Amino acid sequence: MSISTFRHSGKKIVAIGRNFGAHAKELGNAVPTSPFFFLKPTTSYLDDGGTVLIPKGVEAHFEVELGVVVGKEARDVKRADAERHIGGYALGIDMTARNLQDKAKKAGLPWSAAKGFDTFNPVSSLIEKSKIADPHNVRLWLAVNEAMKQNGNTQDMIFDIPHLLEYISSIMTLEVGDLVLTGTPQGVGRVVAGDVITAGLGLPDSKEDLAKLKINVADRQGLFQVD
Repeated sequence: MSISTFRHSGKKIVAIGRNFGAHAKELGNAVPTSPFFFLKPTTSYLDDGGTVLIPKGVEAHFEVELGVVVGKEARDVKRADAERHIGGYALGIDMTARNLQDKAKKAGLPWSAAKGFDTFNPVSSLIEKSKIADPHNVRLWLAVNEAMKQNGNTQDMIFDIPHLLEYISSIMTLEVGDLVLTGTPQGVGRVVAGDVITAGLGLPDSKEDLAKLKINVADRQGLFQVD
């Protein structure tokens, strides 16, 4: 199995919540003292150049993130050994139905619907591991209609990648091709049909991006609608 085709071989997307303190605060959430995560289905993957489809009544928000692609099965992996299980990286956008998420949080219900719509996880192709010497010092940016909305750095993560992999693998096995989204910097916001999202990931000392995404936004025709 080649991790270069992780979007087709991986079985799950594990997304870390509130891993940037400023982002947690901008949504009125407490800054976590230990990691937590939720799952997104692989049917939410969307290739570069694709179109995010927003269901009727959904307030869709963007969240740009560094993704870690699992290259070696990981179960009960200690932090000191976590790096050996990283197969590469990717640029991802965790799309969120914010109004559904807010409603679920207030009711103490899961976020699966808010995070799991088809097309709600745009992702780049694999970034070779050798191209990112330090994943904890990577630029992340996102613009809507060429207006910059998010501009951050992974050095602001609360929990580093070894900590995250140790925590997740103590609960469930991470398999080859799985994607771990490591959290988003502040500046998240809403998009509507007709918008164009662009995003990038690069090294702090370079103006060139290692990965970029350009995603269109349109209304979805389907059965789902917010009551």
